[in-house]
Amino acid sequence: MANIKSAKKRIEVTRIRTERNKSIKSGVKTAIKKVDAAVAANDKAAAAEALKAATKAIDMATSKGVYHKNTASRKVSRLAASVNKMA
Repeated sequence: MANIKSAKKRIEVTRIRTERNKSIKSGVKTAIKKVDAAVAANDKAAAAEALKAATKAIDMATSKGVYHKNTASRKVSRLAASVNKMA
């Protein structure tokens, strides 16, 4: 355990940021699962809506620094490809 005040603060800040990042990542995973479920159910309209929501969630996570922009782009691309494949 840290004894120096600045080290204690860094530990606390890291814990807070880790919790925030975990929450954001969890939300993104949920959004992706909703897209996958809509694709599996072959529901084009629901898949399109879920894709829009998932894209927004991924972009917001990227703007917060949770995901690298290339990772976010790859995730969105794969989701869009799966939705477009339904047609």
